[in-house]
Amino acid sequence: MYRDKTRTVQIGDRVIGGGNPVLIQSMTNTATEDVEATVAQILRLEQAGCEIIRCTVPNMEAARALAKIKEQIHIPLVADIHFDYKMAIAAIENGADKIRINPGNIGSRENVAAVVAAAKERNIPIRVGVNSGSLERELVEKYHGVTAQGIVESALDKVGIIEELGYDNLVISIKSSDVMMCVEAHELLAKQTNYPLHVGITESGTVASGNIKSAVGLGIILHQGIGDTIRVSLTGDPVEEIKSARLILRTLGLRKGGIEVVSCPTCGRTKIDLIGLATQVEEMVADIPLDIKVAVMGCAVNGPGEAKEADIGIAGGIGEGLLIKKGEIVKKVPEAGLLDTLREELLHWQA
Repeated sequence: MYRDKTRTVQIGDRVIGGGNPVLIQSMTNTATEDVEATVAQILRLEQAGCEIIRCTVPNMEAARALAKIKEQIHIPLVADIHFDYKMAIAAIENGADKIRINPGNIGSRENVAAVVAAAKERNIPIRVGVNSGSLERELVEKYHGVTAQGIVESALDKVGIIEELGYDNLVISIKSSDVMMCVEAHELLAKQTNYPLHVGITESGTVASGNIKSAVGLGIILHQGIGDTIRVSLTGDPVEEIKSARLILRTLGLRKGGIEVVSCPTCGRTKIDLIGLATQVEEMVADIPLDIKVAVMGCAVNGPGEAKEADIGIAGGIGEGLLIKKGEIVKKVPEAGLLDTLREELLHWQA
């Protein structure tokens, strides 16, 4: 497993790499200089399960805001820098726990050296980020287009620049909106470096399409043992990114905890609002700290059998439904009381 062999890197009070748990990241979409709005969003993300947060730093006001933001949050804070090396230095001086740069767009080697010197002074990790959309022209020409090989070569070139400057407290991220190209690039990179990798499918789209692309891409990459932190990039509320990331990790067996809800597809036997009920159950269990499986079934015909692998479940009938535990019918419940009955069972759950 590649992630068992990557270097360890400390980001704030968290450690990634070396077989440590894969951590979930997101990025704020507020104006970073709006401290109140940014802190409010980060606290929502924390509650949803975000473990590392990144904020853009496009100007000095945003850089100075990092210090005030950091005072009010509880997870490591990463500064996202493009083009202006002075913003990277200012972010470090204002308490960023990690900075994300692309040495290719931050200017001269002297500029990169100044950033590396500031990071080295405080032992702040640098995430070297390369996206397929910004691949250098010479690499596009060399590989006759944007390719996985070109993305990896670009990333390793940038890492080499920082290593030559005497610093190796690094994390690498390579991203593409082309899912299979992204998969191939990570497979190639994991064989050539032992730096921890941040994994994501960039510009994946809306919550609907982005979730599918991210689940496919991240699922393949993570299942191969590649990746130490992840972000599910979605065009939408960042909280949705955290929900999706948690589910991807749990589905792959890389994260335990939290209730897993399974529900059957609707069919002609369904006589209750199964879609609405399943949605309500998912929302209800989000904050219940149990590591169990809950089934929501549409009918009483196959419900007990389909739910036998779940710890507890409900199955709808006509005007009533069944409460099921470990595949055994416990009692009948009026349809209107199914959700409340399940809630009471979960709140008083004993393994």
